[in-house]
Amino acid sequence: MFVFKRLLPVLAGATALLGLSVVSARADDVVAKMLETGKMSVAVQTQGPPISFVDKDGKRTGLAVEIVRKLAEASGLDLELLDYEWKGLIPAVLSGKAAFIAADMTPTQKRALKLNFTIPIFYSEVRSISMKDKPFKTWEDLNKKGVTIGVVQASSYVDMVKNYMPNATLKEFAGGGPSVAQAVASGRVDAAVMDRGGAMQYVNAYPDMRMLDKVIRKEPLAFAVRPEDTHLLQFLNNYIRFIQTDGELDQLLDYWWNSTAWEKDHK
Repeated sequence: MFVFKRLLPVLAGATALLGLSVVSARADDVVAKMLETGKMSVAVQTQGPPISFVDKDGKRTGLAVEIVRKLAEASGLDLELLDYEWKGLIPAVLSGKAAFIAADMTPTQKRALKLNFTIPIFYSEVRSISMKDKPFKTWEDLNKKGVTIGVVQASSYVDMVKNYMPNATLKEFAGGGPSVAQAVASGRVDAAVMDRGGAMQYVNAYPDMRMLDKVIRKEPLAFAVRPEDTHLLQFLNNYIRFIQTDGELDQLLDYWWNSTAWEKDHK
């Protein structure tokens, strides 16, 4: 009895600490915060069609945007889209300004040191583009001294060009895919490396531009959260699996990624 009485303060203290840790854990739970505020804040790229862009009617749309819009609707939450240049996406999430990143981001090992990634939403082909009057047939022809290749600033294509085309000169551009395509069209670079969706779009936009033969490689694309936000990660993975299973993701991909049908409605 005496021992039990002596343990009471210890047990009470431990219970109090446990209670505080539970409250603290809930306070740090992004999903719990979204439920409390009724709002889901998402970082998206400012101009990166067909993933995220402002269309002809001034509406923010694109593949990633429509996925998170449907997620917010299914969750009963208001969606807040926060626009950033590509290089600003990761800092926005790490600083807590946004709950997660919804973009065509590749879960590279370097990024995984800072972020947690969802299961792949889909896999993208990486292709190269150039003007038709250039003497290139495949991406392998770009691996030569004197050839300049443009990519989106701070994208995974930076390391890809360095690894796959080390003899070429790399140039990075802010402003997303449109800036890179304009650099190719104006002759500021000889070619560019980007995802297949973007390549298809720019080849249609510029009659004298073409997509070079051969896929450079396939990359998984995913959304990203802070390392500690495990509940949010499971929340996103649950939704991704759901739309993969019921066919809704396939419909979105067919419209936004596997064709240029979206251009008629939004450009």
